[in-house]
Amino acid sequence: MHVVDLQEAELAPGLLVAMPHLLDPNFHRAVVLMIEHNEEGSFGLVVNRPSTMSVSALLGALDMNWRGDNSAVVWTGGPVMPTSGWVLHEPSPRVGPGAPTLQSGLENDGTVSFAPGIDLSTSPDKLRVIADAPPERTRFLLGYAGWGPGQLATEMARGSWLHAEADADLIFETPSDFLWETALRSLGVSPESLVQSSGVH
Repeated sequence: MHVVDLQEAELAPGLLVAMPHLLDPNFHRAVVLMIEHNEEGSFGLVVNRPSTMSVSALLGALDMNWRGDNSAVVWTGGPVMPTSGWVLHEPSPRVGPGAPTLQSGLENDGTVSFAPGIDLSTSPDKLRVIADAPPERTRFLLGYAGWGPGQLATEMARGSWLHAEADADLIFETPSDFLWETALRSLGVSPESLVQSSGVH
C-alpha cells in the first residue's frame, strides 16, 4: 500500500501509460502528460492523439497567423471541454553567443514550466506570441483528461495505468503511433507481453 501512496503523490509532473485492459475508448493505449494531481482531482493532456485539424486552420479561426510548420496539426488532449486550448512547448531559448533571441512574452505570466524541457501556455496573449514565433517543439491541444477526487487513485489501484517520468524527447520526437509502446519500453515493459496477458499481474 505504501508503494501506491508514494506513486500517487508523484504522478504530476509525469506520464500515465494506459494498460490494455483500460476499455474506455478515450484512453485506449493513451499516454497522458499529468499536469496536476492533488486531493481535489487530477488533470492531464493526452499526447498521442493527433487530429485532422491543422494548426493554421485553428489559429486562423482566432484571427491569428501561424508562422510555423504548415503540416502541424492540433492534438486531442482529452474528452473534457474539447474546445479548451493548451500549448505544450519547449522553454524559451536563453540569450547567449550563437543562441536564438529570447522570445519576448514567453518568459512572463501565462506560461508554466512544470517538467524539464516542457512548458505549458494557456493565455490568449501567449498563444499569439507562439503563433507568431513558435518554438521548434510546439504542440497545440484541444480538450483535456480530468479525474474527480480519488478517481485516479482507484484506477491506479486497479492497475489501469503505469507511471513514467515526463520526457520531452519522448513527447515531442516520438511518432504518435509508437509513443505508447516506446513509453512502456522505457519502463522495461514489453508491449507484446501486456497485450497477451491483458495487463500486469
